Amino acid sequence: MTELRTDRLLLRPWRASDLAPWAAMNADPEVREHLGEPLTREQSDASVAAFRADFDRRGYGWWAVEVRDTGEFNGFAGLDEVEDGLPFTGVEIGWRLARPSWGRGYATEAARAVLAHGFDTLALPEILAVTTAANLRSQAVMRRLGMTRNPADDFDDPTAPEGPLRPNVLFRIAREG
Repeated sequence: MTELRTDRLLLRPWRASDLAPWAAMNADPEVREHLGEPLTREQSDASVAAFRADFDRRGYGWWAVEVRDTGEFNGFAGLDEVEDGLPFTGVEIGWRLARPSWGRGYATEAARAVLAHGFDTLALPEILAVTTAANLRSQAVMRRLGMTRNPADDFDDPTAPEGPLRPNVLFRIAREG
């Protein structure tokens, strides 16, 4: 599995030591605000097993994100295939960080490395990003990455219950050249 390095971060394979802090993140209602109900420890552990299997199968996926200076796990970032049933197809970028890491520019820094990998190594023609219409923080990261939104692409997530998680926005960025 490829590692990605930035000035402050290491995007790397998942370790057993990541499971507890990942579970704590997924149990945090503020971290899960735009994602749905908090996850149990079992659900959180199962997600890491799925991340590892996806990486093995297709060569990309969700990296664990570590702060290089401290070695501290602080979330994930990566690429995933768009889920079936959505009104578009492609490869989606995403990130999720523990609350103490919010507001430090880590999401943008990790996402820039992921975009570069997606375009330069995987030769993807386009990368998408999706979030709830209410998730203004993630939308700000998308804009900082140079992604653009066409309101005509916005959609209601058919997998989300009625309420604030259903209206979603779609951002795109194309490979240059």
